[in-house]
Amino acid sequence: MKIKALNTYLTSGNEPLIIAGPCGAETREQVLKIAESLSHIKQVKVLRAGIWKPRTRPNSFEGVGEEGLKWLAEAKEKYGLLTTVEVANAQHVELALKHKVDILWIGARTTVNPFTVQEIADAIQGVDIPVMVKNPIHADLQLWLGAIERIYNSSITKLMAVHRGFHFSGKSKYRNKPLWEIPIELKTLVPELPIICDPSHISGNRELIFDVSQKALNIGMNGLMIETHPDPDNALSDAKQQITPDVLSDLLCKLQFRQANTNNPEFTNKLNQLRQIIDEVDDELINVLRKRMSVIEEIAKYKKEHNITAFQLERWQEILRTRPQWAEKLGINRNHIEKICQLLHEESIRVQNDVMKK
Repeated sequence: MKIKALNTYLTSGNEPLIIAGPCGAETREQVLKIAESLSHIKQVKVLRAGIWKPRTRPNSFEGVGEEGLKWLAEAKEKYGLLTTVEVANAQHVELALKHKVDILWIGARTTVNPFTVQEIADAIQGVDIPVMVKNPIHADLQLWLGAIERIYNSSITKLMAVHRGFHFSGKSKYRNKPLWEIPIELKTLVPELPIICDPSHISGNRELIFDVSQKALNIGMNGLMIETHPDPDNALSDAKQQITPDVLSDLLCKLQFRQANTNNPEFTNKLNQLRQIIDEVDDELINVLRKRMSVIEEIAKYKKEHNITAFQLERWQEILRTRPQWAEKLGINRNHIEKICQLLHEESIRVQNDVMKK
């Protein structure tokens, strides 16, 4: 993809893109008030506000519709901020363009449906407007990538992905689990694509927004989209995850913004030395894994000779119990080792099955 990085299109150099504003545009007064406050925070470049709110159940606040676009246009004229809104169908696109919205974004509920994404792509065909694509609700990288490709194929080159976390049915402190490995994989597949983080939707709780924001910057994300409201506790939607402009300003001042690279030769030399050590350790690790696999192959042959199953529950339970304990004694996170054990066990069963087939 020949993408014109949206973050550098809107900011100077490697400066992170900061987008802020309420979950939903509720009244003209609310939109103008928040726009005025955000205009005094130098890091904020774009005012966001939901105009159409895709709610799970009816009779909840579903947005004010086209009237809110007029408020955003007025806020842009008065306070100089660019504007962005979520569009979920071709009609939304038409209205947003009519009212001179600067950036469109495709929400998580829309990204899951290729038919709807294509409808939006067709509606913006040939229009020179930046587009942001949020990840789908569930952890499906191909759906996310597919939505980005559909928009790109409609001749939109100013593109950005938005990481807002993924629905998770298990217990978690987050509203949507970050699963940082997925945006990292997207960045690996499409290096030129900027990715920003939506810590508000990941957190679901304003108390977690700073930590999630810092983590996003630490792994090299290109900016943040943070829900900001003049009176968060009385917001008509997603009240718990919104913060005031004062809190936003303080948060942005406290964040450590990281650089992707440096021209400092001393730093580069030291980093290369440390990476060389990692390379050597990885080489040793791979050789150890090969030795482990050779033993597994011998075990499989022995089991086959004695007509024993590849999977042994008691042995697997013992491994799950002991290896994390060993790791903790060495200061290694037990969850990390549990994941490694799962991968090793899956490969072990695969190898044993292959041996037993012969």
